[in-house]
Amino acid sequence: MSEAVRESMEFDVVIVGAGPAGLSAACRLMQQAQEAEQELTVCVVEKGSEVGAHILSGAVIEPRALNELFPDWAEQGAPLKTAVTEDRIYLLKDAENARRIPNALAPKTMHNDGNYVASLGNLCRWLAERAEALGVEIFPGFAAAEVLYHENGPLKGSVKGIATGDMGVTASGEQGPNYMPGMELHAKYTLFTEGCRGHLGKQLIEQFALDRDKDPQHYGIGIKELWDIDPAKHQPGLVLHGAGWPLSGEEQGDTNGGFFLYHAEDNQVVVGLIIDLNYSNPWLSPFDEFQRMKHHPLFRQYLEGGKRVSYGARAITKGGFNSLPKMTMPGALLLGCDAGTLNFSKIKGTHTAMKSGMLAAEAVFEALASGDEGGQDLTAFSEKFKASWLYDDLFRSRNFGPAMHRFGTLLGGAFNFIDQNIFGGRIPVTLHDTRKDYAQLKPASECKQIQYPKPDGKLSFDKLSSVFLSNTNHEEDQPCHLQLKDASIPLEKNLPTWAEPAQRYCPAGVYEVVEDEQGKRFQINAQNCVHCKTCDIKDPSQNINWVVPEGGGGPNYPNM
Repeated sequence: MSEAVRESMEFDVVIVGAGPAGLSAACRLMQQAQEAEQELTVCVVEKGSEVGAHILSGAVIEPRALNELFPDWAEQGAPLKTAVTEDRIYLLKDAENARRIPNALAPKTMHNDGNYVASLGNLCRWLAERAEALGVEIFPGFAAAEVLYHENGPLKGSVKGIATGDMGVTASGEQGPNYMPGMELHAKYTLFTEGCRGHLGKQLIEQFALDRDKDPQHYGIGIKELWDIDPAKHQPGLVLHGAGWPLSGEEQGDTNGGFFLYHAEDNQVVVGLIIDLNYSNPWLSPFDEFQRMKHHPLFRQYLEGGKRVSYGARAITKGGFNSLPKMTMPGALLLGCDAGTLNFSKIKGTHTAMKSGMLAAEAVFEALASGDEGGQDLTAFSEKFKASWLYDDLFRSRNFGPAMHRFGTLLGGAFNFIDQNIFGGRIPVTLHDTRKDYAQLKPASECKQIQYPKPDGKLSFDKLSSVFLSNTNHEEDQPCHLQLKDASIPLEKNLPTWAEPAQRYCPAGVYEVVEDEQGKRFQINAQNCVHCKTCDIKDPSQNINWVVPEGGGGPNYPNM
């Protein structure tokens, strides 16, 4: 394919990703510009077809950062309408029984007084409206495909901006009839806020060695459904969390995770399961564990007779404080879940992502207002971060994940109760988890196969009908965005050693081992991909590289 000339546009700041971190940064930048009566150009690019299309979270939202960004958010109509009214925490003992944990015995971080059950996608749509009203340019449907660097001069090697992906390239790599070359967006500073396992973020971490001397990053996969339920069963603001079955079975072994069920507004509940991606049994299927979980009486009492209206899945960056990379580099910052600012002890990342974006905006604006022409490593951000409640929030929860991984659900929970409730997160010891998630898989021959019940079509469902509810779509005739570094590995290494676990860890049926008269082949159904990034994280051979597909592709989550 002949190289097309890409046009370029110049901005003061380019932001990659219209999630809570990116949009908060955009709003805060423009607020400061207006207060200082200074001209500022800010652009946000978003790979989803619209803002919020790819946003997936539980979500119970702590409004701390929002209170700072827009103190009058309620008067402005922010979609946080359902205040948490009650917390309940359960340990599921088996498929039929559950024990409620007294709130007094739960870590304080699990209490949700003052928080809201909300759709994070809808909050991002609202933040985008605020940003545009302040003068931010937002370009949905444009995927940031490449980091651009200064190639010469005093800024050589620093981040120059990004290039969006070409549109209309065929699966064979040729220019199709609707071909349109990508654009180069140049900026004095570029903020990367792509969410968990950002495709450009992971390149920047490697390029600038941002994770040097840090614990490996850790991840979970979160699977969520939105249900319409019987109004008689609906309790707006009721929040359920817990752990135990089905992840506590003999086959699941050392699998960690937890569930949630939140009563939102309009007779809807959201139900989900988060599974840590350090699990060892390659026969485990997070999707199927979630489907059978809903048959437990704790969930069945609310869901029975209801209607499932949406489905989605997303990886979660949960290594926390000990895994947090350096967030600055020449010409750019790495923020929100792209860096890993989620507070796992609270199971919340919205307020932390927003605050990281706001701190970055303040550091960037101060630099630009002083005459900075860009390309610098903004150490002022690091100073602001260390002086902020965000740093304190993450520091106090630094042991939460490592304790669960090292000691298991019960003993880890006891450690975290002591750490959080007695020491306030300042226990004089720091636990570390230096094992990489993907390296924890054991050979399939050493693990017991898991037999999952067939879905009943009422409470449990199959992958394809679930993907249908995510409104996922990709232009079929385009290069596959799930790239294999070595095409032989799935069948020659992963299949005999781990029974090719991609067939099971993917929650969207993307990967299959198909056998026909020609023999076995590894099939990638990229059309099904919900952009969860689990394959990029969990593949035991680290052979799958998730890159952005054509802009506008992927899920279109409503109210998620």
